[in-house]
Amino acid sequence: MSTGSAFEPALELVDIDVAYRVRGVDRQVLRGVSLTIERGHSYGLVGESGCGKSTAALAIVRYLPRNGRVRSGEIRIAGRDVVALSRPELRKLRANDVSMVYQNPGAALNPAIRVGKQVAEVFTVRGVKHDEASDLALSALAKVQIADPRSVMDRYPHQLSGGMQQRVVIAMALAKDPALLILDEPTTGLDATVEAEVLDLVAGLQAEFNTAVLFISHNLGVIAKMCEQVGVLYAGRLVEEGAVEQVLHEPRHPYTVGLLRCIPRGGARKDRGRLDTIAGFLPNLGEDLPGCVFAPRCTLAREICHPEEPPLHAVGGGHVSRCHFHDEAQNLPREEDMNRALPAVDRHTEPLLRFEDLGKVFRQHGHDIHALVGVSAAIWPGEALGLVGESGSGKTTLARALLGIIAPSTGAVTLEGEALNGTLGRRSAAEIRALQIVFQNPDSALNRRHSVRRILRRALKKLAGLSGSAADARMLELMQSVRLSERYVSAKPGQLSGGLKQRLAIARAFAGEPKVVVCDEPTSALDVSVQAAILNLLVELQAEHRAAYLFISHDLGVVRYISDRIAVLYLGRLMELSSAEVVFGGPHHPYTEALLSAVPTIDGGGRERIRLAGEIPSAADPPSGCGFHTRCHRKVGEICELKEPPPASCASCRRRGRRRRHEDSRSGARTDGRSDGDGRAGPRRARPRRGARPPVRERRLPFRPERDRRHCGDALPGGARARGRRHRRGRRARREARRAG
Repeated sequence: MSTGSAFEPALELVDIDVAYRVRGVDRQVLRGVSLTIERGHSYGLVGESGCGKSTAALAIVRYLPRNGRVRSGEIRIAGRDVVALSRPELRKLRANDVSMVYQNPGAALNPAIRVGKQVAEVFTVRGVKHDEASDLALSALAKVQIADPRSVMDRYPHQLSGGMQQRVVIAMALAKDPALLILDEPTTGLDATVEAEVLDLVAGLQAEFNTAVLFISHNLGVIAKMCEQVGVLYAGRLVEEGAVEQVLHEPRHPYTVGLLRCIPRGGARKDRGRLDTIAGFLPNLGEDLPGCVFAPRCTLAREICHPEEPPLHAVGGGHVSRCHFHDEAQNLPREEDMNRALPAVDRHTEPLLRFEDLGKVFRQHGHDIHALVGVSAAIWPGEALGLVGESGSGKTTLARALLGIIAPSTGAVTLEGEALNGTLGRRSAAEIRALQIVFQNPDSALNRRHSVRRILRRALKKLAGLSGSAADARMLELMQSVRLSERYVSAKPGQLSGGLKQRLAIARAFAGEPKVVVCDEPTSALDVSVQAAILNLLVELQAEHRAAYLFISHDLGVVRYISDRIAVLYLGRLMELSSAEVVFGGPHHPYTEALLSAVPTIDGGGRERIRLAGEIPSAADPPSGCGFHTRCHRKVGEICELKEPPPASCASCRRRGRRRRHEDSRSGARTDGRSDGDGRAGPRRARPRRGARPPVRERRLPFRPERDRRHCGDALPGGARARGRRHRRGRRARREARRAG
């Protein structure tokens, strides 16, 4: 239990100033930040990466790195001044009064210790005996709605899904009934349904324990759902603060207005105009800013803004804005031209990429893992096909099968009518060049030891066969097309911002003028301002090159904006496929309906939340009949359990008279080997062959921590090279076997 007074605010920051000492010079990060959170209330802190949000969270619990210090101001948690506490007093405060949930639960949990022991440790450090601590740990896991807590206690963190890992971390954080809970981007890596469950869990536990919450996020929809007050941080300065409804619906600072315009909302689509962006970049760490911190990027800035910093102007009802011209903020001129002409997608021609009856079976621990089951679709030139579904639904497996990184067990992939070999090593250079990928995390996809010039020139040599002056000229064209300044030619990835690194990754993918680009969560780790710029860039490149996209994302608003059609996967099966407007306007499958209901929106309201029961079934033992019937809120009876419905339909949809075939079907005959729903079976699908175990890199095994991997070479689009002595021995053995054959 917390030790502070119940009448004191849970958190109070009074004019705190934080600096990092770099090369003997103090670099200011937070500039006189003040805020208050009462017990039982929630406060959202938003802003771009580098604004100081995480630094503020670390300063609150005195977890700053060795070169960071609080130079002035007060930090009080439950009435106690954190800055003045001794080391023993600080440890006691952390053990009793404050908890923190980090962005990546996999990194927050020790991979070598079982979950139960880690949760029990929260109690043992407070003097609870071991046996009692185990019982309390079991109770804590049950409180966060883990279905089988005793089984989870015996597992290691890597054996849990992302949502389960986050529940464990939240259980540890709330086990001591803290006065303050700090959530630093707790749902960034989670899909829509798991995110909604985690947010509901936090809200319920907050109400139960009367805990104050500081919620740090760049997802303004999550902030609108979870918080009562919100503060907007820019360059370490709080520029706007007030009630969530006031700040998000009637912003009075140009920076807040710009952030809100960057978000695709209200049915925004690429063919209805560009997303607006915020020009320029954040100031450098420790840069001297005598006037308004946002003035260098503000299109409303006037002469007074540069030498004189504005005070916090009271707008009304506790709403304040640090802007000389706050009454003009909503008239902020747009950075991007709203008009955009996009060529129409002609689906009367041959598809650019088609995959039919695609299946993938992994072999793990003696069991067949059905990662993909009979997935069929097509993509036309200039089209973007969005791919959505929960984690583990088969999205990345499908992308890897199309790229040839893994070989499909069944089905075929054709490019412009020509069959593609299932493995990357057996595809021609032209086929490899035609299918490229933009990875989720540019930090892992780009070789940190190589300069921008070397990364792009290597891609041009491998994919386009260019070298010398021709490669240099093409490299500059690529950089210009993705708006990457020529001055970054000699820079390395570590010297670039997240948005610039993703632009570099996109330029590398387009080095060989690909026909199909797989975008695997390309904006999930980016701020809303950078996300808007990347989405605009992808749309412009698509219109210019007539490239097709397979766009994978958990952010359904982003998928709706960029996609012409949307495919919904569940347990490796295609649940629904139609135009974006049809899917979002009135989904015809209960799973799609549940996904859309889980999305938090800035505007509030939206669909009534549909809560799915249980976890996704195991792909090693999928349910009979409809794969979704174990969680379906519209299940009607035995037909759902015994008979698998055809794609884009289900028993409950038929009952409501809303059965619909694929939008791109041309006839009533089925070609995917499934039943037509009237008892007539299609052609029998060949069973996957059983033979030798797949190569090591195709097995679904826990990944080693990133720090244990050797970064070897630049991971070209189309798949990173395998590493290690075992791989070289296996490659030599396969080569000798081919020669002998």
